[in-house]
Amino acid sequence: MKDWTKKELLQEINKNKRSVVYFYTPMCGTCQVAKRMMDVTKELFPHLPFGMLDVNYIQDLAMTWEIESVPCMMIFENGEIKEKIYAFRSVEYLYGLIKQYDGKSVN
Repeated sequence: MKDWTKKELLQEINKNKRSVVYFYTPMCGTCQVAKRMMDVTKELFPHLPFGMLDVNYIQDLAMTWEIESVPCMMIFENGEIKEKIYAFRSVEYLYGLIKQYDGKSVN
């Protein structure tokens, strides 16, 4: 998963119908585990843009979007937040959640 800049984030969520964004901080152990799950999940949706950002560099957006803790995953659709999660239960859970917003099936 590619680390996006704030500019890239804003461009991606506004130009794409759907985007999946993972927010983290570098010293967070839980974030490292969640990132591995996100990396696996990303492979199941090769047609969707996935990005990640260190919330330390986007504090204004974190406040606007009310990111309460990390790790955090958001699904954007046409520039709007459709889903926000903090509990990365399993790859299967993430897959099911993203699939709800995905028009294409993965078979």
